[in-house]
Amino acid sequence: MSTGWTIFISVLVIGNLIGVMWLLLATSSKKKTESSGPTIDGIESTGHVWDGISELNHPLPKWWFNMFILTTIFAAVYMYLYPALGNVEGSLKWTQLNQLEEQMEANRMDRAAYFSQFEGMELTAMQGNENAMTTGSRLFANYCSACHGSDAKGSKGFPNLTDGDWLYGNSEAMITHSILNGRQGVMPAYEQILTTTQIKEVSQYVLSLSGQQTNDALAESGKATFDMQCAACHGMGGEGNQMLGAPTLADNIWLYGGLVRDIEATVTLGRSGKMPAQSKLLSPEEARVLAAYLLSKAN
Repeated sequence: MSTGWTIFISVLVIGNLIGVMWLLLATSSKKKTESSGPTIDGIESTGHVWDGISELNHPLPKWWFNMFILTTIFAAVYMYLYPALGNVEGSLKWTQLNQLEEQMEANRMDRAAYFSQFEGMELTAMQGNENAMTTGSRLFANYCSACHGSDAKGSKGFPNLTDGDWLYGNSEAMITHSILNGRQGVMPAYEQILTTTQIKEVSQYVLSLSGQQTNDALAESGKATFDMQCAACHGMGGEGNQMLGAPTLADNIWLYGGLVRDIEATVTLGRSGKMPAQSKLLSPEEARVLAAYLLSKAN
């Protein structure tokens, strides 16, 4: 906030506070001799009459007046202690960000203390630990289920984590790396490289690698294209490459669908999948517990 706005707000707030205090004191009571209008039984009348009932100008009750004074004083003290006048910090130096950081640090310490019970425990041992699996399921529900589904079976474009097919491997290091640092998978588009006929042929060949029924003639023609364009990542037999995150094409497990039209779309347009990094949300020990839970769900 600029200095000009700070001055404007300060003048407006303090001026209103002074004005409220003056108004309270000026109208709190009036002596009979100060009355400027007619009186009834010594009390000034406003001059308003309804059905023979006159409206009198009574001063505020003392308890009500005192309450207003106290709230005005409270407002002045609050503005002195807390930031209420633009960029003026207040004597306590309190800010919402500082309070949030303190609460987050306390939360981090509590979480670290809880997860210390799993420190040094093997993932296989964690899979038999009820606390670890209950915690892992909650971590999964909070951080993973939005994409991978509450049952971890994923959907089109989001990996199924229960089928035992791991793009980058199922070691502790690989799974925790995926959780903490994320992944960026890219399948290049071939619409500018291959002809429509070549795309149809190589798609039929890819389909044949998983043992599905294909057009044998097209599949045979597509092998040469596959060996030249695809084998570098997916392997000569379509076995995949976990170092690159290139999926196996021979197991009939498909991230974007295993129908010939799905494969043709993938070859033509390519694919780009992103697993977001969770390192700002999860600690390494939390990632290990989550990895143990994921391995327990895999067939």
